[in-house]
Amino acid sequence: MTLPGNEYQTKQRQSLLDCLRANSERALTIDEWTALLHARGETIGKTTVYRWMDKLVQSGRVRKFTAGRGESATFQLMEPHRGCESHLHLKCLSCGKFIHLDCDEMEGVSEHVRAHHGFQIDNRRSLLYGLCEDCLKKEKDHGAD
Repeated sequence: MTLPGNEYQTKQRQSLLDCLRANSERALTIDEWTALLHARGETIGKTTVYRWMDKLVQSGRVRKFTAGRGESATFQLMEPHRGCESHLHLKCLSCGKFIHLDCDEMEGVSEHVRAHHGFQIDNRRSLLYGLCEDCLKKEKDHGAD
């Protein structure tokens, strides 16, 4: 991944970039990214993660999803080949899994919203929250105990 502008490449920044790549299917908060880095043995502070993530958002390499009041924003590596402008996204509230909802049905929903409600959905910034299949199964299995 190329760095925005002429940024000096430090070990901490490289660790963050490696972590983003390894978790490209996840959209996580700054606290969650920092915890992942710490779990990998990195000693990088939350402020540094936030500062660097902000630069990556400005450069277009990372997408920031702003949440509702009182909720933290989440950040995810942009994958240029995924065509995120043309589909919606799902985020699991339990594990943080990020799903590209690239299907014809959702295109129809977007067209319906535009035609019948006069509202154009910005797919690059649209995120639906819920539980992924794996977490739903875990929840069901845990409830059966």
